[in-house]
Amino acid sequence: MKVSREVKTAILVLSGIILLIFLFNYLKGENLFESPNTYYTEFDYNALGSSSPVTVKGNAVGKVKDISYDFETGKTKVAFTVNDQLTFSKQSKVRLYQTGLMGGNALAIIISQEGEQAKPGDFLQSEIKDGLINNLTENFEGVSDNLDITLKSADTLLVSLNSLVVDESDDGLKHAIKELNSTMKAFKSVAYSINTLVNKNDDKLAAVLTNFDSISKDLSVITSDLKNVEFSKTVANLDKTLASVNNLMASISNGDGTIGKLLKDEGLYNNLEAASKEMEELVRDIKLHPARYRRILSKKEIPYTPPKEEDQNN
Repeated sequence: MKVSREVKTAILVLSGIILLIFLFNYLKGENLFESPNTYYTEFDYNALGSSSPVTVKGNAVGKVKDISYDFETGKTKVAFTVNDQLTFSKQSKVRLYQTGLMGGNALAIIISQEGEQAKPGDFLQSEIKDGLINNLTENFEGVSDNLDITLKSADTLLVSLNSLVVDESDDGLKHAIKELNSTMKAFKSVAYSINTLVNKNDDKLAAVLTNFDSISKDLSVITSDLKNVEFSKTVANLDKTLASVNNLMASISNGDGTIGKLLKDEGLYNNLEAASKEMEELVRDIKLHPARYRRILSKKEIPYTPPKEEDQNN
């Protein structure tokens, strides 16, 4: 069966028209081969474009299908399609958010599974998430004011520094730099002197270091010897000695032994006191009657006569 040229031309034209329609709708974000599930939401203003993406947790699941202005409510009505495999409830929300610094917005479905499941054609509540550009725009006025104050402060600081640099007085910055330069020269001269002194006494310094090394070795030997000393036995012997001393002091305190009796016996104290008084009377009698004691040396017996009260008072 032969097909006429007119039929072929008609088929080609129709195919071209169908292909044109398909491409036009594809560029608009619509796919004629898909069975889209269309849902609706609304915003106070339009910040979307044709074929803006619809995402769930950052994953593209659909596109904006249609944007229209509702003259009755004064809001922007948005129709969008999602993959038919996506399920969510009517309590889910549609969030308008910014996709990048250079602009561009998209819709995100905040999925909730509570309540009745949403069906194509249902209306979902919307919300708006402020982007970085919006926040910067809102705060730009305050930032600009602060920047202006900062620039004025910086200008004042630079003027002050300039006046300080060109100050020719003794307290000026130039004078301070000059004094600092002189100090650095003096320090450099001292460093040279120290270097010369070290070079001249290199042998002596080497000898000192050698002696120090020898002393450190001797100290190391002494330290090793001290490690070998049995300090535990020494401490034990010292503890025994202290215990003996404590026992001796306790015995003396209790009046035991000769020293204890000397310290604790009141009778001995009284006898010593009486003997000291008699010794005092003897010395006083020798002062008053020295001739009597001369006769003692001559071996003649002279009777003792107690001194008079007047002499005792003297």
